[in-house]
Amino acid sequence: MFFHTKELQYNAKPSNPDPVYAKKLQEILGGQFGEMSVMMQYLFQGWNCRAADDKYKDMILDIGTEEIAHVEMIATMIAQLLDGAPARVQDEAAKDPTVEAVLGGMNPQHAIVAGLGAKPEDSVGYPWTARYTISSGNLLADFRANLNAESQGRLQVVRLYEMTTDPGVRDMLSFLIARDTMHQNQWMAAIEELEQNQKAIVPSTFPQALEKQEVSYSFMNFSDGEESSKGRWASGPSMDGQANFEYVAKPEAMGQVPKLNPSPAYMHGTTLPGQIVPGMNQANYEDNHKGNELH
Repeated sequence: MFFHTKELQYNAKPSNPDPVYAKKLQEILGGQFGEMSVMMQYLFQGWNCRAADDKYKDMILDIGTEEIAHVEMIATMIAQLLDGAPARVQDEAAKDPTVEAVLGGMNPQHAIVAGLGAKPEDSVGYPWTARYTISSGNLLADFRANLNAESQGRLQVVRLYEMTTDPGVRDMLSFLIARDTMHQNQWMAAIEELEQNQKAIVPSTFPQALEKQEVSYSFMNFSDGEESSKGRWASGPSMDGQANFEYVAKPEAMGQVPKLNPSPAYMHGTTLPGQIVPGMNQANYEDNHKGNELH
């Protein structure tokens, strides 16, 4: 059960309207790594959580619920950045080329469709989709996806911070950046805890004996040069502690030369003169098509 508190989690008050920046801000609302994505990702992970220890479910839903607040903050900020647009701005556009340029960069759907409000989409108008979210039921896999989402999200918010000088907008973004700092730390801590209690490779329940273990720890060089051999991934103990990394400078093919059978005649594929098509010869083909001619 959810309750709505009228006060925002943090202030969302721009110093001045800016319809062009409102369009940019849509990315961290409805983009792939925006607040709508992490909100839905965390909520469904929490609702679907089957972990025996309730602390994981509780923690996931704590952060998922906070992300609802972030969606509200950004939507509120976008609406206020749109104040005064487009009618008043259009009146001034003919007299002021600078204003005309600003109007040209505005998302027209903010006015036409949303009535000077935010939309559930990214900065180029692509609608938010649930395909952005990950909820697999494996906590280690999900928490690593969450860490990636927070890393990409914080990167985008920092870039947006650099794209404005508005003190009010920067104030709200600085809060979101700080929360993303905490959330990255949170997921890293949860990942570390899970890795201490199970294998680092997901899923930990699959018997490694069923792998083709000859290549389980081989880093294969598939490009010119051998610069990649200098990385931590190419030598020394593997990250799961089960073996040592091996660097393969010139990996060899281990499979067969693929050769597919000709397609049957009814597929009307490509055949060469003299090629035998399995399953149907010319006589069979003609017999099977008697009575089907178009008249």
